[in-house]
Amino acid sequence: MAAPPPASAFGAIPLLVHAELSPDGRRVALLSGAADQRVISIATIDQPGLPTVPLGPVEGVTVRWAGNDVVLARVAVWEKLGPREEYRFERNVAISAEGKVMSRLLGSDINSQYLVGQPVVGVTTKAPVRVMVGGLTYSSGPSADSNTKMARKGVENPFIAALWSVDPATGKGVLAERGDYDTVGWAADSNGQARVRLEIDQLNHRFSVMGRAKGASQWSQIWDGGDLESQRNYFGYSEPDDAIYLSQNGRLVRMKLADRSSQPVSGSVADFTSLVWDDARQTAVGIVSGAEASTVTWFDADLGAVQTTLLKVLKDRSVELVNWSDDRTRFVVRATSRTSPPVWYLFDKPRKELSLLGEEYPDLKGAALGASRWITYKARDGLEIPAYLTLPPGAPAQGAKSPLVVLPHGGPGSRDGYGFDFLAQFLATRGYAVLQPQFRGSWGFGQAFEDAGKGEWGGKMQTDLLDGVAAVAATGAADPSRVCIVGASYGGYAALAGATLHPEAYKCAAAIAGISDLGLFLVEVKRTYGEDGVGMEAWRTILGNAPITKLAATSPAKLAANVRGPVLLIHGDKDTVVPIEQSQLMATAMKAAGKPVEFVTLTGENHYLTKAATRTQTLQALEAFLAKNLPAN
Repeated sequence: MAAPPPASAFGAIPLLVHAELSPDGRRVALLSGAADQRVISIATIDQPGLPTVPLGPVEGVTVRWAGNDVVLARVAVWEKLGPREEYRFERNVAISAEGKVMSRLLGSDINSQYLVGQPVVGVTTKAPVRVMVGGLTYSSGPSADSNTKMARKGVENPFIAALWSVDPATGKGVLAERGDYDTVGWAADSNGQARVRLEIDQLNHRFSVMGRAKGASQWSQIWDGGDLESQRNYFGYSEPDDAIYLSQNGRLVRMKLADRSSQPVSGSVADFTSLVWDDARQTAVGIVSGAEASTVTWFDADLGAVQTTLLKVLKDRSVELVNWSDDRTRFVVRATSRTSPPVWYLFDKPRKELSLLGEEYPDLKGAALGASRWITYKARDGLEIPAYLTLPPGAPAQGAKSPLVVLPHGGPGSRDGYGFDFLAQFLATRGYAVLQPQFRGSWGFGQAFEDAGKGEWGGKMQTDLLDGVAAVAATGAADPSRVCIVGASYGGYAALAGATLHPEAYKCAAAIAGISDLGLFLVEVKRTYGEDGVGMEAWRTILGNAPITKLAATSPAKLAANVRGPVLLIHGDKDTVVPIEQSQLMATAMKAAGKPVEFVTLTGENHYLTKAATRTQTLQALEAFLAKNLPAN
């Protein structure tokens, strides 16, 4: 059998990050290039010439059009603001269709520079084009202007959220709307008028939606979610209906801004996760749902017909209609599967032509990758747990049981998807079977399944993994005596919890950016957000409001003496989500207990492994660790 592709082929940052058609369908903007030299390319379809704009060594996030003549490149950079404080800032750069950098949106606004993100709320459709951007403005004190009713809030904060109308040619903005100390987001119509204001009460953390119907001059409360988690039930604003989309009792509804009347949009779709939006018409056109693979229930038959056609051509792959021209004659399409890296295409509907735009992992083209399948198994309490199982290339023909890597996902409020997973496939090409359980608490499988994970970080969420190992072993696909647990973020915590709470089950464990001390982590969250802050409330909810005794009893750093096998710790020194101190603490505890531990620091890397060099370093360290402690051959 041929040697597998090198770690660098899997560790490469996708060569093509995003592509978007101009509203008239004449041009397509591509965000691509090597990880250390991102570029924007603007192709005029059916005409020669490809203007390119170098962005430099930035993190490319996405690209979108503001009208037919301006491209907005969203990039992220890191800035050091103190001896120990470094922040990741996302900003939008306006580029002309001819490839000239025009401005950085709100670049000269001294207030908005303090906002780490810069959300683009919308783009006006009438000339001259204006970009509606979320920013900040000076509050004028907690008892001034619109904040009179909030005298108890925001005393320490000199800024409030604002919506700006920005000229992309200059980057300068005009204040369109002032929020208040509770404002966390906006929605605007195609004329640049704010229609929705999202709020989280800073005292009781209730999420609510404020609305201003067309023709109205005052804001009024449209919906009160009742708690912080309810913000996930809001899906956006539909301009044609002058209404918001909400999830209520497992059903999607439209609620009118004018009178708050609700209309069901679909039948019950318990596992729906998101909506497909038509930016030109500013409304939803489909519901995304599905267990093994995402499917779209289309409201619009024409779009559904296009996807059906492409599914027949791009067989055995998930096909996403990423965006399209206003007249719906040209489409940007992304196709992928568990066993094939993502490829981007341009589909010309009248010509029935499908043209290649680019590949995300060109170095993996033609490589032998692992076969993946969807399985379900019973947890010990009877709950049905779904999972992806990926076997090494050629495994069915070999007949031998492969060593198994359990790979729990991060979050834990997320899930693994049907698309290409570079880490799972890297491990499979190294000879390992890879189990990715969608343990209780994972999103996308209904509210009851999600709620079953509350307070179970060190409990049933862990035994769900063990039950998955037993289920795979029963099929003969893997050797239950040769199992390692590997994960990142929450998955990193799960790996360390597995090694300390169930040490008999795993030969080794590897944690990437994992939490090792839950109590200390909450102390850091408290220091950042405050005892009564929204961030603190969110983490209390995630951990099921567990008492400090339970947090200690499920913190791997406090249980290091239980470890039986070697542990690998990998952490970026710029991680602002899970501080590197979490891995340092685990390493110290392991050494004090006389347990074998390796610690790899990723210099200049954040929580999300956004650099090719450090992503490759992670894979190489993991490969060497597994080869030593759980050899596949």
